Amino acid sequence: MRYRKSVLSAAIVTCLSFSAHAQDAGKETTDLDRVVVTGIRASLQQSLETKRNADAIVDVITAEDVGKFPATNVAEAITIIPGVTIDKAFGQGEKVSILGTDPALNRTMLNGQTVASADWFITDQPGRTFNYSLLAPQLVSKVEVYKSPEAWLDEGSVGGTVNISTRKPLDLEGTTVSGSVGYLYNDRIESGDPSVSAMFGWKNQANTFGVIISGQRSDESIRREGIESYGTVTGDHYINSRDGAPNSITSTSDDWSTGEAVTMPPSCVGSCATTLLANPNAVAPNSISAHYFEQKRERDTLSLALQFKPHEKLDIEFNLLDVKAGYDNISHAMFAFNGNTWNSLGNLTDLTVDGGVITKAKFRNALTVYDLINRQATVDTDSYDVKFKWTDERWFASAHAGYSKATGGTGRQVFGEFLNKANYSYDLTGKVPKLYFDGYQSDAIQDVARHFAPANPGSPFNDPNAYKLDRGEPCTQFSWGCGWHADPATKDNWKSGWGGNIVTKPTRDEEKYAQVDFGIQLESPIYQLRFGAKRREHETSQSMAGVTLASIKGYGDVSAEKFDPKQLPDNYLSGFGDVGDLNSRFMIDGWKLADYILSGDWLAPWQTMRAPSTFYDPSFVANTWNVTEDVTAAYLQADFSVDRLRGNFGVRLVRTESDSTSWQCIGKPSCVANEANNYVHSYQLATTSKKYNDVLPNVNVVYDLSDSVVLRGSAAKVISRPNYGDMSTYLWLGDQTRTGGGGNPDLNPYESTNLDFSAEWYFSENAILAGTLFHKKVDNYILVSTQKEIHFNQADQRDTEFDVSRPNNAGSATIKGFSAAYQQTFGAGLGLLANWTYAEAKADNGDFLPYNSKNQLNFSPFYESERLSARVTYSWRSKYYTNVDRGNYLVTDDYDSLDASVNFKITDNLTLGLDGMNLLDSEYRSYAEVPGVANTEKLVRGLYRTGRRYMATLRFQF
Repeated sequence: MRYRKSVLSAAIVTCLSFSAHAQDAGKETTDLDRVVVTGIRASLQQSLETKRNADAIVDVITAEDVGKFPATNVAEAITIIPGVTIDKAFGQGEKVSILGTDPALNRTMLNGQTVASADWFITDQPGRTFNYSLLAPQLVSKVEVYKSPEAWLDEGSVGGTVNISTRKPLDLEGTTVSGSVGYLYNDRIESGDPSVSAMFGWKNQANTFGVIISGQRSDESIRREGIESYGTVTGDHYINSRDGAPNSITSTSDDWSTGEAVTMPPSCVGSCATTLLANPNAVAPNSISAHYFEQKRERDTLSLALQFKPHEKLDIEFNLLDVKAGYDNISHAMFAFNGNTWNSLGNLTDLTVDGGVITKAKFRNALTVYDLINRQATVDTDSYDVKFKWTDERWFASAHAGYSKATGGTGRQVFGEFLNKANYSYDLTGKVPKLYFDGYQSDAIQDVARHFAPANPGSPFNDPNAYKLDRGEPCTQFSWGCGWHADPATKDNWKSGWGGNIVTKPTRDEEKYAQVDFGIQLESPIYQLRFGAKRREHETSQSMAGVTLASIKGYGDVSAEKFDPKQLPDNYLSGFGDVGDLNSRFMIDGWKLADYILSGDWLAPWQTMRAPSTFYDPSFVANTWNVTEDVTAAYLQADFSVDRLRGNFGVRLVRTESDSTSWQCIGKPSCVANEANNYVHSYQLATTSKKYNDVLPNVNVVYDLSDSVVLRGSAAKVISRPNYGDMSTYLWLGDQTRTGGGGNPDLNPYESTNLDFSAEWYFSENAILAGTLFHKKVDNYILVSTQKEIHFNQADQRDTEFDVSRPNNAGSATIKGFSAAYQQTFGAGLGLLANWTYAEAKADNGDFLPYNSKNQLNFSPFYESERLSARVTYSWRSKYYTNVDRGNYLVTDDYDSLDASVNFKITDNLTLGLDGMNLLDSEYRSYAEVPGVANTEKLVRGLYRTGRRYMATLRFQF
């Protein structure tokens, strides 16, 4: 049998490329795309045909797959593809990894082009990851995951490229009206939210003009609850403390609880001191927090597609996408702050050390905190794309241009911090941290700092009157520091406290692009030549401004009782097991607290409400930056076919030019906030520029060993550019924990040599058994490392040493592994999809690479009849490292999930769907991995559950 391709077969294979690209050679492409999908089995058949005929290593899911997987966004639908994993930090898939790579090393495109993207969480730095929670599944025609590159495909991906294609008007059968009405219920919240979508499609009888307009409204309430810890401390911190603060070994204190000063001995004596001194490097959590996060996600999506064929050879397309999403959220953190420098490191009374971890510890009159953070966050995305394509018998040409813009981030954060002191102990010996209380003070912290006998038994977590906003006080003999900040105004010897802050942190991301593509058909083994050029101009910026709440005793030190306190729901922390006293606590109305702070009612008579300013705090200045990146590329690709051998080879030439601009401190000794002029004169704008060229060759070879066996091989040189946030000069500092993080504008791009080989056996209709080997040798790999740096400490009003984590080019890394996939449709309507991926990813220095799970498993049986279809999907991934935070490597523990869906066809036009997501109420667990510490998994940094989600949807199509 001969496999030499004719012009017709060349067009069919070419159409398997991105539908938005001009490389679609021949009008037969339209005929292939017009597959009427009537069920799961038909969609799987279409996906297998696409995979089999492709010249690259490609996996595909169709609109039917997306619609019948239990998912509220596209990321959750594509996890069935071998080697694709998602991170669910907030219960939904938002970051996609491909073949063991960091999400930032993959690209996501819409109709073959970049879509500007923004994130909502205030700690997220703008990167190259796509926010999948924005994209409604109803928009999708098909999703292609390219695991090996071709020259015409935009560069920038080490792991893989995801292309999401939307529907084309002229592919419709005629006038189409479809949509859905749904209701999503969360069993942890015990309430739900509605959603609605509608699509209208029309084309004329001549098949020369068509339009599709669709809209979708989706609301979802998120509740994430669990246990957190913010960083770590060591035994040495309790032995020697920091910056002259009291320690637990030698420091004495005065107890004024009787009205006269009584000298108290050091807190850690006897066996406590013996154990502590013998374990100076033992690691302990910096805090133990009862976490409660609430969010309302609102997504409005509008899309418009126009297609016009004024001539049989000319095709004109226009696509518009407008997404407006709200992510307002409130975070309630109530915690024992046992690692606080001035209020806890000198209060340790007992401890137990096991495997290098302080697994048990007791404290007397140590700090506890209630932090409430109210954030208004939005993400708005607009994308406009136009394409002209001329297809002749022997050649084609196209022009493509567009613009995409996204704004997002935190429009306003209002942060209030309430303080108290208590006797407490923690226990890390089980899987879940526990916290126990043994009495607390009912007054404000400054009044009780010198009192060692708690006035109230039990836990302060249930007493709103026990917590007051941090405030200053006059400097007297009874003072313990007169607050933490400078005078808000000249008023005797008053010092201000730190009651919280008001912060804004908006982001902006935009890209303009234009490209031309040409193709020539040949009657030779090289049956087609393709070449083209593209220009992309990208700009990403972030700004931050804020003001600290300088509260004064008697004015801004109100208690939590003022803000409508109430107990958390009865099912708070259900499913976590024994957590001690953590599951019994109150919370307040976050919107009422925000109104109080913004009103200025907390001000003393001599204080004036300040407006947030970029120059109020050095961290705000450092988080204000702009990155521009211009990319010019050209490519040449040859498609060939000789008997059973087919494929392509080519080269892509790329020039990248970037500028990173930010404010730089030129003041001496430090740039510090100042009420009069905010030290604007102490900063000046500085730009770091970078230029580099890349030559990226690649080859894809396919050998049809028989009618049922296909062998593939691919070799390519690829690059992936650093995250925009990593390229910036941003910096954040934690004054109390002496930790921080920042960017690095001198980063070089990742450079990788990718080798892939796959074997596919299509052993029966709608069936495949496939295996893929992959090997990626990555140079200039970017890893975050922690180093000592000197910065100005706002809490201490002087330069101090911080452990600052920054990205650096850490040398080379290797990502290698194997993926196996099985798919088959049996009799009686039954079928099965299953796959397993093993990926080993390490830097040459031994560091693990972000977001790589060594093992990933998907198992999805399904049933389908004329009226009924059902599907169950089980996914599991092993533990993976995510990032460096507060000087610690963070690891997310192994994670599994179970989803299910049932669809019943009521009539030819109506279908009722029932979906269950996160049916196991899976636990998302992260911990600090500290080198040399055997028991490091005990250092939990986050332990969360988000609840089971059930969705009922009535779909209609006419």
